[in-house]
Amino acid sequence: MVGHTHVIIPMKNFVWRAVPWCLVLLLTACGESKDPAPASPPQVGVVTASESSVPLVKDLVGRLSAFRSADVNARVAGVLLKRAYVEGSEVKKGQLLFEIDPAPLKAALASVSAQLAKDQANLAQARANLARYRRLNQQKSIAEQTYADQKFLVQQDEATVKLDQANVQMARINLGYAYVTSPITGRAGQQQVTEGALVGQGSATLLTTVSQLNPLYVNFTIGVNDLSALQSAAARGDIQLTQPNKTAVKVTLPDGTPYAEPGTVDFSAPTVDPSTGSVALRALLPNPKFRLLPGTYVNLRLTLGERHNAFLIPQPAVQRDITGTYVLVVGKDGKVAHRNVATDGTHGVDWVVTSGLNAGDQVIVSGLQAVQIGGQAKVEPWQPPASSSTPSATSAGPDKVVGGK
Repeated sequence: MVGHTHVIIPMKNFVWRAVPWCLVLLLTACGESKDPAPASPPQVGVVTASESSVPLVKDLVGRLSAFRSADVNARVAGVLLKRAYVEGSEVKKGQLLFEIDPAPLKAALASVSAQLAKDQANLAQARANLARYRRLNQQKSIAEQTYADQKFLVQQDEATVKLDQANVQMARINLGYAYVTSPITGRAGQQQVTEGALVGQGSATLLTTVSQLNPLYVNFTIGVNDLSALQSAAARGDIQLTQPNKTAVKVTLPDGTPYAEPGTVDFSAPTVDPSTGSVALRALLPNPKFRLLPGTYVNLRLTLGERHNAFLIPQPAVQRDITGTYVLVVGKDGKVAHRNVATDGTHGVDWVVTSGLNAGDQVIVSGLQAVQIGGQAKVEPWQPPASSSTPSATSAGPDKVVGGK
């Protein structure tokens, strides 16, 4: 019979070693059954949407042109003797610019003047004879036909004198054309013909061009669809259009510098250009310092009137995703909601929101990355950063996509 060996473990040692492990398991189980404390909702800065009226502006591109531009031509034939002005300088109306050889024109004037004197003498003799024939006719001393012929002769001589007088006047005009003067006040351009050249032979010869540079015209166009949309909005009462002759224009130079002098629209074409589908407009722009030159392309901002029932929303609040432009708002229940909105440019540093918002909506401006749509948010009034730079009024549309959308 095989014997069995019995191992006796003292119960006192077993109990004391097992108790610490039981306590660890018990405490762990208690810890796992306790729920974590809920996180506090994120804090966001909001602005309260309120309706307001803002200027209705449109950004366009225009080209400058001279207010007046006059071609100075040689109007009589002759040899150009001299130029009497400095090219590119300011000239006054009536100022001498060129001189054409006047000698042949003076001779022509002398010739027609002599012919006038001769015909005036013939007229005087004919009138004296007519007076004598009248007395003889009253005495029945001459034939009636002789008296009548003399009356017709006087009428012919009178017509001849009038023709001579017209020829003298024309000769004096042509002599005046030998001294070419500026037709307007402005800046004279480059000389087109040098001294010694024969000008005015058969057709007018361009000598130079004088352009009036103060004020200037700004020529631009606006699409007929845009114009129709504006007229429809005005008919609905959404906007109030300004009279064309009171529409203000502000110009930005090619280097981005704002031009100090505002302009005014003074012309709107009555028809649509069929090749471009646009309407031509023109603005009058002061140019007292001659800083602007014709032919320059400039950016211009056209104030067409006033838009009603619009919302001015800070630019950081307006975002864009694949569905379009939107903002996030905090409802009365404290939950974040998504709102699709429509914008129409900027006013100062704010976007002009034309639809999608209601008065009193709390629009989130700061803390957008911390919120989730449908989640809770704690609101506080938004304060613009004091050190932030002012955004450009012509910045591109919103393109930032926030988290949680």
